[in-house]
Amino acid sequence: MDDHSVSLVIPAFNEERTIGSVLDRVFEFLPDVHEVLVVDDASVDRTPEVCHAYTLREERVRLYRHRANKGKTAALRTGLAACSGSIVVVQDADLEYDPREIADLIAPIKEGSADVCLGSRFMVRRAGRVLYFRHFLANKFLTFINNLCTDLNLTDVETGYKASRSEIAKNMIIESSGFGFEVEFVAKCKKIGARIYEVPISYYGRTYEEGKKIGLKDGLDALWYLAKFNILTGVGQSFRPEFLKTKAYPKRFQ
Repeated sequence: MDDHSVSLVIPAFNEERTIGSVLDRVFEFLPDVHEVLVVDDASVDRTPEVCHAYTLREERVRLYRHRANKGKTAALRTGLAACSGSIVVVQDADLEYDPREIADLIAPIKEGSADVCLGSRFMVRRAGRVLYFRHFLANKFLTFINNLCTDLNLTDVETGYKASRSEIAKNMIIESSGFGFEVEFVAKCKKIGARIYEVPISYYGRTYEEGKKIGLKDGLDALWYLAKFNILTGVGQSFRPEFLKTKAYPKRFQ
């Protein structure tokens, strides 16, 4: 397998209007993608049917279905466990993030500079839809607390656009629920000394009327997860023992 083979994991819940366009754009802008894993989190619309139809004409698309709605993190857990590429990218199904920027997101990893790369909505590249000042303040607050805990200087800890070496994502013990994966992922990557980069991305956010799902409870949960995964959880609880024994990321152990 190519050392730079890319797996995309797409969690999806009631995204029948956009999931087909997301898949079209992925193959347009990343034609050599190794595989695309769509995890349908018990959608009640036609999301699974749209994805199934796509699998019939593109063998690199695989559809996984949850029988009950378990949340975004659970969908990611399913997809990350199944991916086989050397680099894994999380791509949302709602077109808030532009697939044409996947190449920029994975570039620092392919070049050997980074182990993890996050797309920052506050380092805007092409466009950023202006929405919800309260979300902006909440994100800045959570990012500030995250940076205090991790000694990083991130600009957007809550970004949903991220890429990493697949060995990191596949061996991470993911414990959070809902939208908690964002802060959990950063905290645990920092614990092993992974080299974390940020790149500017465009952001085409949705209103709640258009289908946005994150709410106040998710922000409060994020505060708890910041404390749990940065302070109360050790590296031995964050990754599988066989991964830690390889000392593939030795900075943590020096």
